[in-house]
Amino acid sequence: MGNCCSDVGGGMAAVSGATSSAATGNQNDAVDMYLRSHGIHGLFSQIELSFSATSLRDRDVFSKSDPMVVVYIKERDGAINEVFRTEVVLNSSTPTWIAKYTITYHFEVVQNLLFKVFDVDTQYHNVEVKMLKLEEQQSLGEACCTLSELVTKPNRSLTLDLIRREESVSSTHSQHCGKLTVHAEECFSSKSTADIILRCIDLESKDLFSKSDPFLVISKLVESGISIPVCKTEVLKNDHNPTWKPVFLNIQQVGSKDSPLVIECFNFNSNGKHDLIGKVQKSLADLEKLHLGREGENLYLPTLVGHNYENKILNSKLLVDKFSETVQHTFLDYLAGGFELNFMVAIDFTASNGNPRLPDSLHYIDPSGRLNAYQKAIYEVGKVLQFYDADKRYPAWGFGARPIDGPVSHCFNLNGSSNYCEVQGIQGIMMAYTSALFNVSLAGPTLFGHVINRASVVACDSLSTGAKKYFALLIITDGVITDLQETKDALVKASDLPLSILIVGVGGADFKEMEVLTTCTISYPFEG
Repeated sequence: MGNCCSDVGGGMAAVSGATSSAATGNQNDAVDMYLRSHGIHGLFSQIELSFSATSLRDRDVFSKSDPMVVVYIKERDGAINEVFRTEVVLNSSTPTWIAKYTITYHFEVVQNLLFKVFDVDTQYHNVEVKMLKLEEQQSLGEACCTLSELVTKPNRSLTLDLIRREESVSSTHSQHCGKLTVHAEECFSSKSTADIILRCIDLESKDLFSKSDPFLVISKLVESGISIPVCKTEVLKNDHNPTWKPVFLNIQQVGSKDSPLVIECFNFNSNGKHDLIGKVQKSLADLEKLHLGREGENLYLPTLVGHNYENKILNSKLLVDKFSETVQHTFLDYLAGGFELNFMVAIDFTASNGNPRLPDSLHYIDPSGRLNAYQKAIYEVGKVLQFYDADKRYPAWGFGARPIDGPVSHCFNLNGSSNYCEVQGIQGIMMAYTSALFNVSLAGPTLFGHVINRASVVACDSLSTGAKKYFALLIITDGVITDLQETKDALVKASDLPLSILIVGVGGADFKEMEVLTTCTISYPFEG
């Protein structure tokens, strides 16, 4: 068993099945509504992909590789886009990854998938997987298939030979690089999530000079008999009576409340060879009964007796200290309940954008009517959000400029007013933006903290009045911010408000340093 992140510290962290690209079953409600509103009615289903591998190459000198799977989509035009990364598994040539990738399967479309397996170098063991630079990792091989190939298999599993790219080009007899197995499960929508606290008592010791370091792995059993891990708890050091942090399982993750689950208790070893302490097989419904009855379930350990394995019943027990179900409402549920989505925008007016009167400026207003990068971002995001805002009055700000006869302002009303910040509609934002270009002097530096705090005030005021509103702040910028810590503080302060922040980068700057903000925001470059 090697389902841990690559470093000892990371390997002891919990990994949830919710680390998939889409954790719950209703993530495409808004997309589906958009498609249907445009007359597009395809045959599609949500498919969850899970991954395991065997016989991977050992690229490390004194240990096995620390593998990670990266998933790519091959577009019709030949472009290859990365869409997902698993967690890193510790010291394993036969890893089973817990993180899942959810993809929309379209019957009428050939969907080409590319899978690459990397060995993550030791020096990057404390780096989040999404921040890893793949060119700095060693390739363990790659494989490809179509989604149609996968879902048409009787057990919805496909085992692919991993090959090295250079070998596949130079020779038809490529070196064996192991195999990658991809398993597909259809996602069925469920809004219910089980909140569970598990503990064990009287665990047997697996370490010679200390107590065990236990953790749990929860897996679902599918129709073909395959065991698919969906969740792993954190590791608790030297503890024979551990109580783990709460586990959250969406009913969709496990199939149904009555679907069988295998709960395995392992003793953590830094070499990746974790010892099985014991296991039980229970459904969510069974776990709920254990909680209500305040009873424990004895663990068992498959033991070889003669030529057969028998389940040896242990004194160790699994107990359920908490079991509760909550409903996770969807986006459409909130809309049906009367919630509105309110759009706000903040535009970068720093000098690095260039002189607005010159064609090479990111702020250049083309007389022909061609939109610049800022106008395109406003229009593309605004046209989506405007349908969910009843009065279509949008707070709009600028930052990083010097108004006429004034100091540099890091949050000024785009409409030029000193009393109110709202403009009417997307066209109102466009007009206020154009007007501001002729009434301010571009300056700097690039600071986000002020506009985030201003948006937070708007959201907080709305919350205090009981209004059913959720706010989305669009920040458009051409460069890396210089108040990173202040921005982090502002995001943390706003984290319990009905507010999301979308950062759009324009121009040719390197925005990778800002990816650290993506734990609190949505961030992507916008090509103008």
